[in-house]
Amino acid sequence: MSFFQTVEQYQGFDYEQFFQQVTDAAIERSLAQEKPTATDFLNLLSPRAARHLEPMAEKAHQLTVQYFGRTIQLFIPLYISNHCSNQCAYCGFNHKNDIYRHKLTIAEIEEEAQAIARTGMQHVLFLTGEAQHLTPMEYLVEAAACLKRHFASVAIEVYPLEVEEYRRLQQAGVDSMTLFQETYNQEVYKRVHRAGKKMDYHWRLNAPERAAQGGMRSVNLGPLLGLAEPRSEIFLTALHARYLENKYLETEVAISLPRFNEAEGDFQPDYLVDDKTFVQFMTALRIFLPRAGLTISTRENAAFRDRILPLGATRYSAGSSTGVGGYTEIKVAQTPQFEITDDRNVEEVAAAIKARGYQPVYKDWDLII
Repeated sequence: MSFFQTVEQYQGFDYEQFFQQVTDAAIERSLAQEKPTATDFLNLLSPRAARHLEPMAEKAHQLTVQYFGRTIQLFIPLYISNHCSNQCAYCGFNHKNDIYRHKLTIAEIEEEAQAIARTGMQHVLFLTGEAQHLTPMEYLVEAAACLKRHFASVAIEVYPLEVEEYRRLQQAGVDSMTLFQETYNQEVYKRVHRAGKKMDYHWRLNAPERAAQGGMRSVNLGPLLGLAEPRSEIFLTALHARYLENKYLETEVAISLPRFNEAEGDFQPDYLVDDKTFVQFMTALRIFLPRAGLTISTRENAAFRDRILPLGATRYSAGSSTGVGGYTEIKVAQTPQFEITDDRNVEEVAAAIKARGYQPVYKDWDLII
């Protein structure tokens, strides 16, 4: 059974009608469950559950400390190419956008790696646009091998790959992958992905599973909040994560919660998620998926990231640049993929984490042969 069958199962589900019938008693029962069901999770996502945010936050905090301790893993993104063949309505790298395009050479990647390593970071996530003819597997493998010389953990956020391609990158030193479905709503997906291979909903949907089959230690998925009705998006994201957790027991599963942020172009999202709703989603996810990582990026502003730190988060990006060559003198005519709002450096983010009684973690694993 593929996860797409679950997506199809909820294709005609009336979320609004379900939420209208949720009671305070149902929410309290769901909060008390040791192993919440999908229905319990929907109860916690309902607008009515916003009245129960304090007990949800308390339980989310307790579960996070139980499974992860008082730690926040730090990572940093490294954009190595912004060439892209897709026309995604919401993205600064959209093929139709008239922006400066650049692909780092391996020597330039080495320079970027050295600059990042001086900050103390040990987890790097390297990213490309989706232009396989310009960033083929051979290039990705070389980039991975280069970065592995400088970092304990190397992750990728690139175009979807075959199982054997994920395995090849894993053998080159990559241990984790991130790939956002962007939206699980098939109609919205079709509307915002206007050209390019990313138009293939199924190919993208099944990529995290192929990565698990290819030996990736961790897979990270998520929606872009703003593209489609957000409660249904979070619901299907969580079901996707639970599907992977149950089927691939040796694979860590994590979820990112990116909210739409300004990018090159004039795209306006149909849905906006306010801070209170964001916290509700975050705490509900922790209660439903106590073992899953939760990643909060620099899309969120510094004050907000600091406030929500105890409520379920396990991974923070820090010192981020979303343009190619953003950490050295390579950076010229930069056009970022999206605008960051927490522009603190690594040291400042780490200090903020410590100030709240948590430990910033720069390195959390080693491969033992």
